[in-house]
Amino acid sequence: MPITEFRGLTLDRFQIEAIEHIDAGSSVVVSAATGIGKTLVADYLIDKSVKDGRKIFYTAPIKALSNQKYAEFKEAYGASSVGIMTGDVVHNPTAPIVIMTTEIYRNMLLARDGATDGLAAVIFDEIHYLGDEERGTAWEESIIFSPEHVRFLCLSATIPNAKEFASWIETIKKHPVPVVSETKRAVPLEHLYYDTWYGLSTMDEIKKRVHTHSYVRYETAMRPKKGRRGHGKQHIPAKAAPVKTRSHIDLIADLKTRDRLPCIYFAFSRANTERKARELAERNDFQTKRGEMRALIDEKLGVLDPSLRKLETTRDLVRALERGIGFHHAGLLPALKELVEVAFGKHLLTVLYATETFAVGINMPARAVCFDALEKFDGTRFRYLTSKEYFQLAGRAGRRGLDTVGTAVSAVDPEFADLSAITRLTSGDSEPLQSQYKLSNNTILNLIAGHTPAERTVILQSSFATFQAAGEHGEKILELYEKKLAHLRELDYVKAEDGDDVLTARGEFARLIYGHELILTELFTTTIAAQLTDAQMILIAGSLEFQDKRGVAFARKGAGETTAFLSLLKPYPSIAAYFKNGPMRTLEPVLTHWYKGGSFAELLSLTTMPEGDIVRFMRRIIDVLSQVQHATRDKELADRIASTLTAIDRDVVKVNV
Repeated sequence: MPITEFRGLTLDRFQIEAIEHIDAGSSVVVSAATGIGKTLVADYLIDKSVKDGRKIFYTAPIKALSNQKYAEFKEAYGASSVGIMTGDVVHNPTAPIVIMTTEIYRNMLLARDGATDGLAAVIFDEIHYLGDEERGTAWEESIIFSPEHVRFLCLSATIPNAKEFASWIETIKKHPVPVVSETKRAVPLEHLYYDTWYGLSTMDEIKKRVHTHSYVRYETAMRPKKGRRGHGKQHIPAKAAPVKTRSHIDLIADLKTRDRLPCIYFAFSRANTERKARELAERNDFQTKRGEMRALIDEKLGVLDPSLRKLETTRDLVRALERGIGFHHAGLLPALKELVEVAFGKHLLTVLYATETFAVGINMPARAVCFDALEKFDGTRFRYLTSKEYFQLAGRAGRRGLDTVGTAVSAVDPEFADLSAITRLTSGDSEPLQSQYKLSNNTILNLIAGHTPAERTVILQSSFATFQAAGEHGEKILELYEKKLAHLRELDYVKAEDGDDVLTARGEFARLIYGHELILTELFTTTIAAQLTDAQMILIAGSLEFQDKRGVAFARKGAGETTAFLSLLKPYPSIAAYFKNGPMRTLEPVLTHWYKGGSFAELLSLTTMPEGDIVRFMRRIIDVLSQVQHATRDKELADRIASTLTAIDRDVVKVNV
């Protein structure tokens, strides 16, 4: 008899089907529209695992989703039954339910961490991240290196080639992996466009206006005309030319008139989210629960240092929140992001301006979703969103049980927009999942440490890339493996012993480092390590992790620690070259200030880096040094790193669970 209800909810067809497969002992791929209840299937699997006394991992791509799930599971099963492991925090890792990033799970598998013993199942939320150019490899290797008895629940918005993906898992794991699909949304989604000349419109209406030349470019609207008797030229406005004055404020007003609020307004610029929130708050007050909002602000910001509560960003946010308006982006302090997320979840916000990271996995729908534009800068160029990116965001429109329709509104300037491209990307999620697999030195070292030569060959040919290329990619991977292995032998990371490759002490160190593994090994397994100051260790990690962004400046450059470090590297020209032209000198004042106990507010005077980015940067430094501490066999070095971590893992940088 199939289960038709769970936790007091009547299950939909796709949920019943997925649960039947879980009960049959299969892995399952659930490919379903955003917002229709995929996570209820995950909740069932977790509940089943707990009742059966079996361990389960829940992996997620972003911190906000991990934190949300951690809070949910603690409430449902008790704090002692739930753990969390991210780059920021490790708490209760031996619990029967552990939430973690997919990268952490992958690293545990390669390192043969004992925490995976007894693991029964893994939930991969947002499995389409496997197609992410930077992070997708971790998803693939998490599946490849999982023990064969482990079952997977893969959750994603619609994947056109879900059956191909499931067939890959079946092929390498030798067990059934059915696909459960649901394209129908619980709340229908309508797609409208905010014509910057005419306001809310359908695409058909815009195309009709284009066809009838209703849009007049400025240079033709102000057409030249000879003056009387040749006395120069006059510019006379073209007859009936519309005026392009509509803004996000007009759009919000139109949505209010049509009863389409609350809304999430996506802008692909942090500065834009803040500016638009300020502009809207100057003219509107949507707050109907002022006392509750004020109490929440006091609760969440009460933990902050008073100087941080006086920051312009904090003040702007508080003013906006008190008017039912918020903004959310990765550059905010963690406490501010949490405040906005909780406020939105408690229905205390009517309009939230956010960057796209707000939409990933977090169950926070609204009646409408707006797009400031359908183009974004991807770090290299401006491009239109992919259909998957669009529906990931647009899918937040429409609240189950509250709305009869969800509305996605995209701002469009028909003068310059590619209407055909916009029509394609908003018509449906049609992009297949494509492997982005890349073979790293770390993977090679862990293959040698934990697998026989025959097993290595099988594993190397097990990627989704090889499966999609019908085996052709497998030969290329083997060639790349041999090339990289030869380089590792030259560097004395690998040596031959009894006809097989084995790791040297340097190789053993490097296999526990999950990024910049070669340069960190060169620094921390040689005589250099003993000569480094604590501040220099921080500067090394900071130089490796720093990502220069447009608009970020530093008040001054450092000298002492950087100069001494580069002098120390003179006998090692290849390592010196790596750091000589890097950001170390620029970062020195900021990082040494924090290491020496300086306040966060004072640190902000040394750089224009946003507060949240600084916190995340410090967390990355802590993560790198923690990896070195775990990898080294030098107790004195490990103790020094522990002391250094204590000095920088404090105040606003410290993560509490």
